[in-house]
This record gives sequence, C-alpha cells and structure tokens, in this order.
Amino acid sequence: MKKDAQGRIHFKVVFWGPSLSGKTTCLRWIYDEVTGLDKGGFTSVEDPTGRTLYFDYTPISATGKVIFDVFTVAGQKRHRHQRKIVLQGTDGIIFVADSSRDQLQANLESLEELKGYLGDKIHSEIPILILLNKRDLPDAMERNALVEALQADSLPIYESIAIKGLGVKRAFQALSREVLLKRLYKQELLPKSS
Repeated sequence: MKKDAQGRIHFKVVFWGPSLSGKTTCLRWIYDEVTGLDKGGFTSVEDPTGRTLYFDYTPISATGKVIFDVFTVAGQKRHRHQRKIVLQGTDGIIFVADSSRDQLQANLESLEELKGYLGDKIHSEIPILILLNKRDLPDAMERNALVEALQADSLPIYESIAIKGLGVKRAFQALSREVLLKRLYKQELLPKSS
C-alpha cells in the first residue's frame, strides 16, 4: 500500500501461477469485460507468440481514491528472477492453478516458489486465494483432489473458466475486499472457500 501525489491509495495485486495457467487471460478479461471500473492502459511485455516475458499490468479503480495496480507474472521457469521482482510490495495474490491433471506438478512448483519468497507472510500478512482455472477441461482434476494436492484447504478457493470470464470477477472482488480490510482496517473477512 502506498499513496501517490494526488492522495490516492494504491494496492498491488499479483496474479501468480505456472506458465499457461490463465493469469493473463484473467486480467485481460477483467480489463476488457468488467464495466463500472476506471482502468488505465494495459501494458504487456510478451514474446512474439504472445506469452508473457516479464509481466502484464493495468491500474483498476472503482472509487477514484483507491487504485489496484494489478500485475501478472511470467510463468515459465526461466523467468524466476522477474517474478521475484514483480512480487515485491504485493498486497494480495491470486494464485491461478491449471486444473489439468498433467499440470499438477507445475502448479505445485509454482506454489512452492511463491511460499519460498513469502514464507509466513502468505495469508497472515498478504491475502491470497486460489483460483482453480480451466474447470471445463475434460481432464480437469476433481476440486477436492486438486485442493488437497495443493495443500490449500485453509485458503479461499474459487473456480473459473477464464476464457469465458466465469468466476474471474468474483475472485478478483473477493481478493480486493480482503486487501482493503487487511491493509486499511486490519481485519479479515474472506471465507475459507467458495
């Protein structure tokens, strides 16, 4: 949380997860489809195939006085250093897990990396929720099995199909509310699961 020269409060939210889990798709859907928000430009640093090289970024505001600076991270293993830089100063995290059975190991490695950077700050200081994306895939893991494998049963869980926007806005709203409560009011409201 920081204040700018105009007195607006900025919160940093990061979409984190393995490569191709849907982080950019989630943010792009919020940017393109959610109405009633003031949005700045959409910045994307990507390779020629459209994969994120460094990060995606857009500022989003519902009130004009509170701005969420929303980032995604590059999920490929070779971008570990960039992810660590983007994560600095984070107020809230949406971990985007790929529901595909063959992506379980990538999910686990990405979550382990995040825990390595933040340690005990996850959830106690920095709100986090798990967004189980790609729920429409034929090989999508059963919800409880995926949550158990991620050892995320103590975290809020949301489901999504990001390419259709299903569940994305709801998860973003839940995390935004939790960030506001934790940072401005020092409370915790987010339910364990939804």
